Amino acid sequence: MTAAARLPINHRTWWPWARRATVVIFLAGVAALLVHQSRSIDWSEVLDAVRDLPLPVLLAAGLLAAFSHLIYSSYDLLGRHITGHKLGTGTVMGVTFISYAFNLNLGSTVGGIGFRFRLYSRLGLRPHQITRIVGLSLLTNWTGYLVVAGIGFLLWPPVLPPDWKLDSGGLRVVGAVCLAVAAAYVGFCVWAHERRWFVRGHRIEPPSARLAVVQLLVSSINWSLIGAVIWVLLQGRVDYPHVLTVLLTSVVATLIVRVPGGIGVLETVFGAVLSFRVPDGQLLAALLAYRGIYYLLPLLIATVAYAATEMRARHLRTRLPKPGQEPAQKRYV
Repeated sequence: MTAAARLPINHRTWWPWARRATVVIFLAGVAALLVHQSRSIDWSEVLDAVRDLPLPVLLAAGLLAAFSHLIYSSYDLLGRHITGHKLGTGTVMGVTFISYAFNLNLGSTVGGIGFRFRLYSRLGLRPHQITRIVGLSLLTNWTGYLVVAGIGFLLWPPVLPPDWKLDSGGLRVVGAVCLAVAAAYVGFCVWAHERRWFVRGHRIEPPSARLAVVQLLVSSINWSLIGAVIWVLLQGRVDYPHVLTVLLTSVVATLIVRVPGGIGVLETVFGAVLSFRVPDGQLLAALLAYRGIYYLLPLLIATVAYAATEMRARHLRTRLPKPGQEPAQKRYV
């Protein structure tokens, strides 16, 4: 084996060029997706829908949406607890907020995974740390979904259209399965306490049972808040539990269709289930306002924050220890 072949990959002459090319391709892809997304939205329709809603309703929905984004932004703090990295609370929550906003609008591959890897690597975290953070965040999000969906489908299953081939009884079965899986996850964390597995050199260490319960709790609150945003915008025309269960049903449909941001899927599911209870115009206005408040406004903020974070990360990387050096016992805020 030659000396060049024994060099670490990041010490080879072609590595800086490959890394720069990857960054350019990633950013160009994000820009293209943003342009495509903006062209697919009827902005005048969104603005008209928002104007027709009372200001107190919009403020209440905006406050609930802000709380939801704040809670989601805390998910990666659990990852910090697991990995023990030294990034500060504000930095971690900022990265999570940016990733979540792009995740909502452009899909999980770009937002939930791509932006986390990009930003955290710029902030000095190692790939194995980022992988554990992303994995724990996904677990947090979907275990909470299982709890809320399980309770909602068991107690308040929505009446689905006949051609969907799934009735209320079927949804109750789905709800029971969701709760069973969530309970099994906590049980696994109890059983796997202090156990570790290695897969292809990567250490797999399940969270503690206490941390698993925290995951379920914070994520359940977040999903409940998302449903509350739509319920407020519908101005009480439909009971909150039914709005929540329809939202949870639409999430499953979005995962199947795999459309970034679930464009059209959310509106289709809500229209099919609630059109006989809410006039089509009012229902569409509420859903468009929801997209504007929960998806588009955070995306605009996240775009500006991303640019600022990139600049800050460039400065912060100069303060973090290089591989082989002792890390400073300082947390960067």
